[in-house]
Amino acid sequence: MVLVAKAGDTKHICRALMFSLRRHFRELTYDGFPAIVRKSKMTLLLLMVGPIILVVHALHPFILIRFGLLYSTRIGHFAANTELYLCQRDMEVHGRRTLDFFYHIFPICNQQLKTMWDRRLRVSPLAGLLYAVNLHMPGGQRHSILLPSDQDTHGLLPRTAAHLSFTPEEERSGQAALREMGIPEDFPFVCFYSRDSVYLDSISPNKPRRDQDYRNASIYNCVPMAEELVRRGYFALRMGAVVNEPLQTSNPMIIDYAHQSRTDFMDIYLGANCRFFIGSTGGVNAVPRIFRRPVVYVNYVPFGIDHLLQCAPGSLVIPKKLWLRQERRFMTFSEIVESGAGGYFYGENYEPLGIEVIENTADEISAVAVEMDERLNDTWQTTEEDQELQQCFWSLFKVNEPNGTFRPRVGAEFLRSNQDLLD
Repeated sequence: MVLVAKAGDTKHICRALMFSLRRHFRELTYDGFPAIVRKSKMTLLLLMVGPIILVVHALHPFILIRFGLLYSTRIGHFAANTELYLCQRDMEVHGRRTLDFFYHIFPICNQQLKTMWDRRLRVSPLAGLLYAVNLHMPGGQRHSILLPSDQDTHGLLPRTAAHLSFTPEEERSGQAALREMGIPEDFPFVCFYSRDSVYLDSISPNKPRRDQDYRNASIYNCVPMAEELVRRGYFALRMGAVVNEPLQTSNPMIIDYAHQSRTDFMDIYLGANCRFFIGSTGGVNAVPRIFRRPVVYVNYVPFGIDHLLQCAPGSLVIPKKLWLRQERRFMTFSEIVESGAGGYFYGENYEPLGIEVIENTADEISAVAVEMDERLNDTWQTTEEDQELQQCFWSLFKVNEPNGTFRPRVGAEFLRSNQDLLD
């Protein structure tokens, strides 16, 4: 069985796949498999691993052995796509008689996540060679596997348990790191994040990426939210692998973890153990999602149904608004859906139509974070008006079951204040 990625991931995955295959035939330098093949030809690869592939194909009537790559260069796909694959296995989407082997593509975005997936999956550099050769064999497609997209189109996450866990030693390391940051044992904390341009620039130094700038947002619009959550009894940690600037705050319970003490290990540990996570669209949001932690998505864009299915179970979401410069007004949600603008993934899609992407205000971010806090503490009161507004919003989309049961909620205060966008 070959799994095909959904539209939201297709371009990225194809690029990763082509990059990986080029490495097979030019210069393979896998971790732990140094320079076995340099500038190799297909003939050499066939001589090396062809007999193994023949055995694999011969075993097909009894067991289906497959090879595939892990999207290990970007943390969102490394986390979510891999987790959803394991959810599919739990639900026997792949059948019972399958044996899958994976390999990493480089550079690895997070070494701790790699370590944890390597404990959970069959991962070997040899799988990369087998994958490359297998694709050139008759019937090879049957023995290759492409991970699912990060869209939970069948609502698998709420029906399955998280597949990653920390060892006792890792738990001790995580608790020690929290104490070093001044967070007492068992004290609740939230993580918050705002996407900026510097991360993509850091991994594409020769050609900085500007096509995703419309997804960026100011971290300072999150500070009032962090201060409010501190008043409610939390520590608040600012996340990010690489950030443009340090966070200026005098509040000792708001910690600029991204700038002061960030590590690959704690990126995963914090995402797995936070009370909830608040963040704009970016790969780090996938970490709390795969550990089944609640997520508040702010500055959410694109805002089409395919992207909304990337949200964590039990999440809240508020989108960026789309401003029509020529008409000097915001697009309604129905206009966004009907025009296809909810699926625009690159900045170049917006400019020709005169659309400006407007980020959420500090008040909007604070309101939806407070809503999540009160929902988790069972103090939130949902009004009849709130229910009607939710129904009105979701009526704009065709949400296939069973995922309709697990879709996120749009922030209540956001819908109350923007009812004109539902017209």
